[in-house]
Amino acid sequence: MSNRKKFMVLPAVLLVGACASSGANYTPIIDGNIGPNYNADLAQCQALARTQPTVDGRTAGAAAIGAAGAAGTKAIIDDSASDLGRTAVAGALIGAGASALQNTQNQEVIVRNCMRGRGYNVVG
Repeated sequence: MSNRKKFMVLPAVLLVGACASSGANYTPIIDGNIGPNYNADLAQCQALARTQPTVDGRTAGAAAIGAAGAAGTKAIIDDSASDLGRTAVAGALIGAGASALQNTQNQEVIVRNCMRGRGYNVVG
């Protein structure tokens, strides 16, 4: 694998590692005492968040919009068709990544709200 390809893969690897404790796996910060049911409550709230997919139909739409937008911008700025395919792929990855990130953030909100609903003082 060339160095250029390695540098393109590295951000994706780092992003996956950063997502290990986010989304449905998010553990909120609780202010106050944690009761004996905390672990069971957290597991149930995380399971609820997992019912919401990270990648869904909107992710495909965001990928298509990203691909079209990136390729269109490249064609306007560069005034040539060179590398339009690569530019479209990069735009699609950015669009899909942004959509997946939004879905992951939605899963964290589900965990927070669920824990609040169970009486915990969630501060973060």
